[in-house]
Amino acid sequence: MEQTHTSHNGLAATPGAQRRVLVVEDDATIVDAIAARLRAEGFQVQTAADGPAAVDAAEAWQPDLMVLDIMLPGFDGLEVCRRVQAQRPVPVLMLTARDDETDMLVGLGVGADDYMTKPFSMRELAARVHVLLRRVERATLAASTPRSGILRLGELEIDHAQRRVRVRGDDVHLTPTEFDLLVCLANTPRAVLSREQLLAEVWDWADASGTRTVDSHIKALRRKIGAERIRTVHGVGYALETPPA
Repeated sequence: MEQTHTSHNGLAATPGAQRRVLVVEDDATIVDAIAARLRAEGFQVQTAADGPAAVDAAEAWQPDLMVLDIMLPGFDGLEVCRRVQAQRPVPVLMLTARDDETDMLVGLGVGADDYMTKPFSMRELAARVHVLLRRVERATLAASTPRSGILRLGELEIDHAQRRVRVRGDDVHLTPTEFDLLVCLANTPRAVLSREQLLAEVWDWADASGTRTVDSHIKALRRKIGAERIRTVHGVGYALETPPA
């Protein structure tokens, strides 16, 4: 494990401070390239090469974001994500060597916010990191300046102030990305939004190569709120279904 440009004070980055990114990857070439690019972007970076070291580093260093490979020695990235998220919420960009949708859905299910499939460009990875951190900042701002009222669409209830979702009165745990995606669809119920629109609105990412990210998050969201609530318009995008008026 490598540590650079910081001390172990156990505190998360404060506004205006350099953001901390923990990169967890056992391939030395890849981890060095990611770390170098993120440092060039102005981030403080610490690295870990296996599951136990990653969990220890996350607890001690309190990163603002993790770049996390799925395949790791010790225990895998999914278990790292579960353990870290149990300690404190932290945005996670998951890396996978396999273009396997099951891996992606499981990763999203244990708290990852986004994923990238290897090989990937360092430019895109840096952009995704910036986007995830902006989303966290927006969520923090929204929590401090909440919108009044609760949006109810049949048995689906969205509480903007508390960033909570309920279905038939039961709380549904959504990741920050899933919540933002649901709100984006709910802002114009029954209207079809293209994958590109959702990618731009929720991820601040305009590259069409990321549309599979949208598809996987939609699938994860359907599993939590009910598949029937999100309609697929083939070749176009998605719409949030609502009960008849």
